Amino acid sequence: MTGKPGENVLQVQTFGSFSLLWEGKSLTANMKSRESQFIYLMQLVLHNRENGVSRERLEEVLFEDRDVGDVRHALRSIIYNAKKKLRTVGLPEVNYIEQRDGCYYWTDKIPVVEDAEEFERLYKEAEAETDLEKKTQLYVEACYCYTGEFLPVHAAILWVAQEAKRYRGLFCICMEKAVGLLKESGNFLQMEELGTYAAKITPLSDWEVVSMEALVALGRYEDARKLYDNTADLYLREQGLRPSEQMMELFHKLGERMEHRHGALDDIQAKLMEDEDGSPGGYLCSYPVFQGIYRMVGRMMERGGQAVYLMLCTIIDGKGNPLEEGPMLEELTGRLEDAILHSVRRSDTVSRYGKGEYLVLLVNTTREDCSIIQERINYRFIIGRQRTGIQYYVNSVVCAPNNILAVLGREI
Repeated sequence: MTGKPGENVLQVQTFGSFSLLWEGKSLTANMKSRESQFIYLMQLVLHNRENGVSRERLEEVLFEDRDVGDVRHALRSIIYNAKKKLRTVGLPEVNYIEQRDGCYYWTDKIPVVEDAEEFERLYKEAEAETDLEKKTQLYVEACYCYTGEFLPVHAAILWVAQEAKRYRGLFCICMEKAVGLLKESGNFLQMEELGTYAAKITPLSDWEVVSMEALVALGRYEDARKLYDNTADLYLREQGLRPSEQMMELFHKLGERMEHRHGALDDIQAKLMEDEDGSPGGYLCSYPVFQGIYRMVGRMMERGGQAVYLMLCTIIDGKGNPLEEGPMLEELTGRLEDAILHSVRRSDTVSRYGKGEYLVLLVNTTREDCSIIQERINYRFIIGRQRTGIQYYVNSVVCAPNNILAVLGREI
């Protein structure tokens, strides 16, 4: 927000949280839950300074479905107490909330700077600007002005939810326009920073793709690979989601574009080797790597007679249903990973597939061996009388040279 501490400007923050600042001091820092009606009143009146707020709308938000005998008297009391409170916290003594033609307005005598209004102003200026450099700067400024969801604590209120959706949409537009212009101008450093910022304030929205694309363009392949691994792990851990198609495509392009200086084969081979940490058990990898290994194994089966099985391990509750939510899921998922890795051979491949789910590629084994492995996993996973367990799906990997596992799914 613009405006500095000490200026006679009321600063209003609505993105990420709600706060009022006057002369550098917070007016809402120590608000108690019983003062929610004051908060609701201030949010509505300050956010709708230009058009005002009708009495009906104020009554609807402030009293909802509560049985209030004299609603108009109750509304006048709330406004009176709000004015009294504003004087108490140090605002100049003026008529803060004015009534005109059945609507309530914030007074013009106390200027207001609101982050949401500033964000929308920058967006509109960027849309109208013709100079590409200025246009880019305005879109980028607008993106940084958006610091989180609009009034997230009060998202259940209808008008707040509607505005939050609108601002979220505008932020996406600003990001897409800014990224497009930065890409055209070759400013990948700023593009990477902007992607990082967007991913931080709107988690699990796939903005990591922006940073990853910028890192690839800058030739920072190792950083791009680390970002991919961290993002894939975060999405699986938080939402049980696999990386988007766009990020998967970038990951594969990353492998194509990686360049290395000419070197001795021994040095190259040393870098390719897995770090010897002495840990037993299967090879744990990300889903795209697992997919590549699966396809490679499928091709190798064309020449050899090895039996290969694909196993899906899913955590289930006491009723046999997949466990998709709950405070214990993350801890159980970690235990399942450990149990699998210590129950399979080093030549077997393991990948997390979703919340409480793992894929295991078992090479040169038999159906009977799969049952033995399941018993090992159960032995390490199940403790005492815990009600949760593991459901197993096992399929033989059939050689199919022209169509080798485009997408892994639950149908296995």
